Amino acid sequence: MKVVIFGATGLVGRVMLKKLEKSNIQIDKIILVATAKSAGKRVSFLGKEVEVLEASMAVSEKPEIALFSAGSDASIYWAPKFAETGTFVIDNSSAWRMNPENKLIVPEINANELTADDKIIANPNCSTIQLVMVLAPLHKKYKIKRVIVSTYQSVSGSGKNAVEQMENERIGQQGDKFYPHQIDMNVIPHCDIFQDFGYTKEEWKLVNETKKILSDNTIKLTATAVRVPVTAGHSESVNIEFENEYMISDVRELLESTPGIIVEDSPMVNIYPMPINAKGKDEVFVGRIRRDLTIKNGINLWVVADNLYKGAATNAVQIAEYVARKFC
Repeated sequence: MKVVIFGATGLVGRVMLKKLEKSNIQIDKIILVATAKSAGKRVSFLGKEVEVLEASMAVSEKPEIALFSAGSDASIYWAPKFAETGTFVIDNSSAWRMNPENKLIVPEINANELTADDKIIANPNCSTIQLVMVLAPLHKKYKIKRVIVSTYQSVSGSGKNAVEQMENERIGQQGDKFYPHQIDMNVIPHCDIFQDFGYTKEEWKLVNETKKILSDNTIKLTATAVRVPVTAGHSESVNIEFENEYMISDVRELLESTPGIIVEDSPMVNIYPMPINAKGKDEVFVGRIRRDLTIKNGINLWVVADNLYKGAATNAVQIAEYVARKFC
């Protein structure tokens, strides 16, 4: 079994390495790929130093699985080249997510949609993954009519340069700016690029990806995505309106029994999800579960997950484990 990590020196790529080391995939050879700038660097995997290669060298190895986290441009160019050799490509960029020919997968929800012919598999956006992990079981039982989600997204979701900007600002050191404004001690209601109709691409990803993963275009979803001065971990305030009636106790029990979700919901003793506690963990955390008193069948939730783990690397490796078990 040969496995490639494309973007191995980035924030998500390094977490992919950690998750692969602990995965149930029997890896005979790990192949690390990055830009020409990073080629030649050495990265540790299972206690051994592995040299980082350029992409063309990795394609010729004809690996069984390739995990991509190197941006859309790299994925658009290189993913088909790997797929042509028979490689299963699991791509963390936005390049293939809304392509009707490519599956958009959160393993706990829809891994069973995958077939041996799915050579390029899309990993959803980080904020989408943690949202649909919670929405999926609720939609199945209560039928969701409408969702209003406001995100509080960490700077690591923007990559290394954004983290460096915040760290420099925190110590009063001059450096390159990734964001158009200071992020430390600030909140920026601007994730990704603004579109002509007033929403950012990040907000529109939440809308479209959720509908695709849940296979339901009737769900009405609106989003506001905000960047906050947190290193890792995205938080979301989620308001849901159901078609059907519900009991809070039943919702809590349903979420507690859903694999990959941990309920932390004892606010009277200060227990609720926070990114500082979710950091480095694979689960999605849910709390502040309470009825929306302004509408029939409405509910409010607070959802937190580490965007580099379940929001990116963990989800991709879980897909890889499924592919390895079923098709390799």
